[in-house]
Amino acid sequence: MGTSGTSPLGARLRGLLPSRAFGLFIARRLLAVPPLLVAVSFITFALLHAAPGDYVTRLAEDPNISEEVLDQLRRAYGLDGGFFERYGRWLLHAVQGDFGYSFSKEIGVFTLIGERMGNTLLLSGTTLFVAWGLALPLGVVAAVRQGTWVDRLVSFISFLGLSVPRVFFALLMLMFAVTTDWFPSGGIRDQVNWDTFTPWQRFVDVAHHLVLPVVVLATTEVAHYMRQMRAEMLETLGKDFVRTARAKGLNTHQVVWKHAFWNAVNPLVTLFGYSISSLFTGSFLVEIVFSWPGMARLTVDAVFAQDEPLVMASVMMATLMLVFGNLIADLLLGRIDPRIGVGK
Repeated sequence: MGTSGTSPLGARLRGLLPSRAFGLFIARRLLAVPPLLVAVSFITFALLHAAPGDYVTRLAEDPNISEEVLDQLRRAYGLDGGFFERYGRWLLHAVQGDFGYSFSKEIGVFTLIGERMGNTLLLSGTTLFVAWGLALPLGVVAAVRQGTWVDRLVSFISFLGLSVPRVFFALLMLMFAVTTDWFPSGGIRDQVNWDTFTPWQRFVDVAHHLVLPVVVLATTEVAHYMRQMRAEMLETLGKDFVRTARAKGLNTHQVVWKHAFWNAVNPLVTLFGYSISSLFTGSFLVEIVFSWPGMARLTVDAVFAQDEPLVMASVMMATLMLVFGNLIADLLLGRIDPRIGVGK
């Protein structure tokens, strides 16, 4: 037996290792992140600077606080310099991983964001799982059974999901919860009995609180991706390679799920990254309606309080989610369809 040959197992293992081109692709994407963050931070800081007043201005409404104390607070909070001086000082600390302390909460901004980010990711992640888990198979079934009652029902659900405003739907669900008492009307857990719950009871309680917010957020996502999946599947089912697969005697399940599906799903994968960031921002109003303790209320309160460090850190976190969401979409697309050439 010759030694120059390559075993199938060895070839497969090498195929799992990242190629040089793939590494260069990742490197190019990561190198583009710092300039983007600097640009976003500059614009955000400029908008905060253009707003009338600052955090200390609100304290000036208290007649018991003298001007001398206000001036001392401005110096302590770093609000006494010009725009470029203040932004440069913030940027210098930010590149060192120091985003400062919240003016209003008097605690490190990363501590606050860490507490709330987990809750927002739980809500957004559950919504993504539900939305994609429902939209893809429903879109495929609607395309395969085009013109039947199943197709019409799926189209109606899609139309309804895209037509109802998310905030209005959230308010309807809140009214439903209050009226029926079947679901909690807000929060993430039972504030009264939480300490006495077992781990399983805590899991069930959080899941119970998740139901209505996830329904509101997932409805629009399901409608959008279901319609997209149906359209892509209909186009794919009419292509030559699908007709060839049918001519070879493959059954419907093999033709649809092993051949047509993986080609039709490609355009949706490119939207996956955008859905991560859009859910992060789109969940803000839903979090406020359902009193979900996520990033939304924290960010809104910081904006109204003109809590500069907390606003800046929140915007940076949202930007990072957008960037890495798009990166994940590109990687998934390259994994599903190697013809895309992620590493090129």
